[in-house]
This record gives sequence, structure tokens and C-alpha cells, in this order.
Amino acid sequence: MVFTKVPAPLGRGGPSLDATLMPKAALPGGSLTGQLQLLGGNADCDIDRLTLELVAQVGAAPGAGGSASEAVCARFTLPGSFRLGRREQRSLLFDVRLPWETPVTELSGAALDVTLDVRAELTATGTRGRSDLVPLRVAPLPVQDSLLAALDRLGFGFRSARLEHGLIHGTSQRLPLYQVIGLHPAPRYAAVMRELQVTFLANPGGVEVILEADKPDGLFAHGHGLLNRHLVSHGDADRRDWDATAEVWVRQMVASHGHHSLPAPSDPGATRRRARPGRQGAEPVPSTATATDHGPGPVPPADEGAGDPLRGAASAKQAPLGEPATDVPHDGSPAQRGAVTAAPGEGAGQA
Repeated sequence: MVFTKVPAPLGRGGPSLDATLMPKAALPGGSLTGQLQLLGGNADCDIDRLTLELVAQVGAAPGAGGSASEAVCARFTLPGSFRLGRREQRSLLFDVRLPWETPVTELSGAALDVTLDVRAELTATGTRGRSDLVPLRVAPLPVQDSLLAALDRLGFGFRSARLEHGLIHGTSQRLPLYQVIGLHPAPRYAAVMRELQVTFLANPGGVEVILEADKPDGLFAHGHGLLNRHLVSHGDADRRDWDATAEVWVRQMVASHGHHSLPAPSDPGATRRRARPGRQGAEPVPSTATATDHGPGPVPPADEGAGDPLRGAASAKQAPLGEPATDVPHDGSPAQRGAVTAAPGEGAGQA
């Protein structure tokens, strides 16, 4: 265990702080569990507050210039204050609730090029210090995983994953950033798009799916890209025919933006040649998709709240520190979502 020294006032040796996380990958909207290790300094010290921050490295949107910057997605204030004795060692467990829009850092067990960390902060006797950044693993929710797997079987192979600052107009987004998963177009769509971009905005009732195609110049009359939005309840993860759903959504998106010469639906039994991260390939999957040439229409969500949004996730053990968060109405501080007993002035935002 490596401790990170916290600066002390008046030059005296101060306390040290370290954070560790449970090895199992977390889920968006699920529990973040771990342990704080404190080591007292050369004198007794009053610990006023312990805080956890969820920190992301966010890049600029393509073509916007700039470099990656740090953004605080959420901040959790752990309850309680106490006195830490001279050279005293103390371990504290925590269990807090991640925001539903937390980006995923892995697909099929393979790491993505997405940096998401947890950092602990200590306020003691007028001084403040932070631990090192601790990498956080986040796996996709069942709906997210099911759609990406279906797109992969249809020939949309993984290309990239990135985080971008900003808000997507017309959505329920709460965090000040969003994740874009870029997919190579299936061969039959290569003439009408350069890349299929998928963004997920999860909430307690389900997942908002935003599909956008980066189009070749001149193929479509309106806008700079093709964008469609769909709402799916968490309970739909194991009730939908995801191959058919993915096929229809992509064809609706293309047709609704003026490109009426649609590619033929995928051939039943065709072998999917592109693999997702962490896979060596996929078995041939027959497609049951039906083609549609009509314009876009919202996909009716199933009953809100149906099913368990964290189905398949191990239940986290309750720990002495931290209470599950309740959803707070968006007030311009998107990272309030997921905050635990947020203290005044502790709303998260860009660092």
C-alpha cells in the first residue's frame, strides 16, 4: 500500500491518504465500493471531511482543436468527522452510487481508450490534500451491451471510444460530458456513412440511445450528420430482438435524411467479420431484421421501471460510509447526479 502525503500546516508532518477500489467492474448507476486508508502524522489531527471525486479525461470534439482536459463528473461527500491520532492507521469502507451517465471503460472485458479515475480528498485542521488517481473500471449496462453486440453482428465493427465536453440538444443529459463509441460502417453502408457513432444516456428508467452517422460529403441534403434518438427501458435488454432493432434503427436514420437508395438488409446467416474489443470474431448469426423506408419515429419504450437496471451485477456489501444517492433535478450543475450528501459548494463541474 502506497500512501499519498497530505500537506500539513506550519511545516508539521501531516496525515497521509490512499484509496483502493474493489476489483470488479462497476456499472453506470451502480455501486462504487472501496476503502480509504489513513495514516496519522506527527501529531493528532482533526479530520473535518472526506470526499471522493469521479474524474474523467475529456477530449475536444473532432475538428474543434484543443487537447484533453480533466473534468469532475461527480463528487461524493462521506459522512462523519473524527480525530486521527499520531501515527494512527485507520481503514474506512465506502459505498456510493455512480451517476447513470458514467462512461464505460471496457467492452467484452477489453479496455477502451477512456480514462476514468477516482480521487479521494481530505480536509483536516485547515489543510486540504488529495490522493493519487485510482483507475475505475466500468462495464456496460445490459441494454448498452446488447445493442453494441447486435451492431457488431450486423457488420459495424468497433473503431474508437472517446469522451467529449458539451450537452446534446434535446436529450435528458445531466453530466457535462458524453461518451461517443465510433463504429466502422457495415460494408453495405460504406457508401452512405464514414462512421456510425453511438451515445448512451442512461437514467433510472432506461437508456436513451443516440445514433449518429458521420456522412460522406454531398450525400444528404440536411445537416452535417444523421442523428436519431431512441428510448429503451432496462427491462428490454432480454426482451428485444436486438439484431432486428439495430437494423431498423440504422435504416430509419438513413432513410429519414433523404437517402432513399437503401442498402439491402443483411443476409441471413452471413458471417460477421468484424470483432468487438476483446473478441476474436463472432459466430454466424441469422438476421431477422425487416427493412423500412419510412421516416423516423420514436421507438416506444417499454414500461418505465420494468426489470432490474442492474441485472447481473453482484450486490455490493453495505459499508459504514456512504449512502446511495437520490436523483436531484438538473439545475445547471450536471454532476450533482450521483452525489452523496452533497455539502454546500460541493457540486461537481469541470476542474
